[in-house]
Amino acid sequence: MYPRLLELGPVTVYTYGVLLAAAYLLGLQMAMKRGATRGLDQARVMDLGIYIIISALVGAKLLLFITDFKSFIADPQSLMDLARSGGVFYGGLILAVVVALFYIRRIGLPLWTTCDVFAPGIALGHVVGRFGCFFAGCCYGKATSVPWAITFTNPYAATNVGTPLNIPLHPTQLYEAGAEALILGLLLVTETRGRRYPGRTFWLYMLMYAISRFVIEFYRGDPRGTVLMFSTSQFISIVLAPLAILMLVYLRRGTEPAPKTARKAA
Repeated sequence: MYPRLLELGPVTVYTYGVLLAAAYLLGLQMAMKRGATRGLDQARVMDLGIYIIISALVGAKLLLFITDFKSFIADPQSLMDLARSGGVFYGGLILAVVVALFYIRRIGLPLWTTCDVFAPGIALGHVVGRFGCFFAGCCYGKATSVPWAITFTNPYAATNVGTPLNIPLHPTQLYEAGAEALILGLLLVTETRGRRYPGRTFWLYMLMYAISRFVIEFYRGDPRGTVLMFSTSQFISIVLAPLAILMLVYLRRGTEPAPKTARKAA
């Protein structure tokens, strides 16, 4: 665990922040290269990527606030922790998808082709981002005796995100990074195989992520809010997985309409 990368006098560079920025930039770069091979307007793809990044940051923090609402209200000063936190990935994913769908429709890009372009980039960015969580000590796992358990010792992590110190824990950050890397590989390998249709890559990503996140949540030890008997992320996964299956079936039977003529920038 290495939460602080550099300390230059009063300025501290946090490892999580650096890796989070790298995650967004790598994901956007991958999306732009994929967009170019599909003939998408690079300027539009870049603009969309920026909107996705901003909405992902806002959505992640918003869902964290919602899931831990009582704690933030009881201690208003803890809202400063919200500013430093990366938030909940699902919140960023949901808001980013909503904003992206609106923007794609507005400017006339082909909807599901554009979503397919971005899906592997999301997975790549998530791999890097989870390593940021690992170094920061957040999103930690439950206590365990498995041989691959990790033990955090940095007091800053305990103060900043409540990481238990000197206790062997499931490395859930690495579980998710590994799952995302596997998903990324499967998306790229299967993309050109079988029956190809717009939207397949995007909804396949949604399906595989929902399944992997549902399982990994059983090993998480940090407070994440609950819905019924499930964690917030598990509940979202339960909704998302069937939706992804339905969309895969629906899109496989249909065809994507021809893209509209993009509007000129004002």
